[in-house]
Amino acid sequence: MTRPSILIVDDETGVRSSLEGILQDDGFETEGVSSGEECLALLSRRDFAVIMLDVWLPGMDGIQALEQIRKLSPSTCVVMISGHGSIETAVRATKLGAFDFIEKPLSLEKTIVVVKNALHQHKLEAENRLLREQIDQKYVMIGDSVPMQALRQQIAFAAPTNGRVLIYGENGTGKELVAHIVHLQSQRRDGPFIEMNCAAIPEDLIESELFGHVKGSFTGASEDKEGKFSQADAGTLFLDEVGDMSPKTQAKVLRVLEEQRFTPVGGSTAMTVDVRVIASTNKILEREMELGNFREDLYYRLNVIPFQLPPLRERREDIAALTRYFLDDFAERYGRRPSVLTRKALEVLETYPWPGNVRELKNIMERLVIMKSRDKLDVFDLPESILIRTVRAGAAREEPVSLQAAREKFEREFILQKLMELKGSVSRAAQAMQIERSNLYRKMRQLGIPYSGREESEGE
Repeated sequence: MTRPSILIVDDETGVRSSLEGILQDDGFETEGVSSGEECLALLSRRDFAVIMLDVWLPGMDGIQALEQIRKLSPSTCVVMISGHGSIETAVRATKLGAFDFIEKPLSLEKTIVVVKNALHQHKLEAENRLLREQIDQKYVMIGDSVPMQALRQQIAFAAPTNGRVLIYGENGTGKELVAHIVHLQSQRRDGPFIEMNCAAIPEDLIESELFGHVKGSFTGASEDKEGKFSQADAGTLFLDEVGDMSPKTQAKVLRVLEEQRFTPVGGSTAMTVDVRVIASTNKILEREMELGNFREDLYYRLNVIPFQLPPLRERREDIAALTRYFLDDFAERYGRRPSVLTRKALEVLETYPWPGNVRELKNIMERLVIMKSRDKLDVFDLPESILIRTVRAGAAREEPVSLQAAREKFEREFILQKLMELKGSVSRAAQAMQIERSNLYRKMRQLGIPYSGREESEGE
């Protein structure tokens, strides 16, 4: 294991030697220099977890060196050392980002404690950066279609503000993903992101979920409970499927949005919060307002910045990138070798209407990774529901109006079913149907049935 590296910057040789000896005896790797200029030169070539920096140095003083260190290596913890420091110097060093301030003559015990605390802080910050990177990788929008480019631009403009966002979109289009990304790109990203599905909470419990309750306020309230608004203080509250909220709850949410204050159920003391609300819906709220199901004043409070998420059928050019992303992601999760789709299989997916949008595509890719072990996934590796609906969608434009059309419809479904039974093998399907393989190929082309070209020699 690599030992933590500590740089000691002091123009007194004796101080440097003493500190190096003390810290090395405690298991640390150390290096010493006598000026701020040497410190910066060395820091540009290698990293240090902690720098112990004297305030009074020849040439560039410690405070000036500290400013440059924060620019050059913001993650390094800096402990300031001074033989005749002042409160003013300590305050200035702290404002510039110094971790701590110790005075000469140095106490052995205190020096070790401060260094260990600085190393602990350095470790926590490194772990925090790693977690942020992992979160940022988790919440990523895939696709470069025109609708997705426009959506990214909208998010870039809206996220840094405190404006409320209302996300429209069909089920499975990624409304929750967009809400997370808006939060992560906002000034509140270090605050909590709290979500609540308004359609999943029973009407008699939704107020308690949103605003909390006090013990004994209703049957079953055996203890105080913190609501979603309190949990989201200084952060973001995501109200998913807000169109399913009851009129009574809508009125209370409106009041909180106006005043940023609320009273828990059964309580008598109002609480103040600072919450940015992002809402989503798969309903057309204008129609819901006409029907009297949604308050007009709440609609205008929520609809400050509207986002419209495109369904997958309107951005088919993104399907290739989405399938690659999901196949690789699930292969890594399940310890499988990554698979790729053949061009013909991808063409089928690009033709399918995707009623469940990206969520449906994601689920199918997960199923393929779990159930198939091939490097290449072909047409007849796809679920039967995809193949049947794709072929029928293509044939729907030719509704049978004659005996010939009805015959073709029967032949199409019969051949497709036989191919699915035999995992896409045209040779075996032709044999089962007692026709020449060349005739079957010709029929498939004529009837618009996809085929992979996989034969028995490729293995099942």
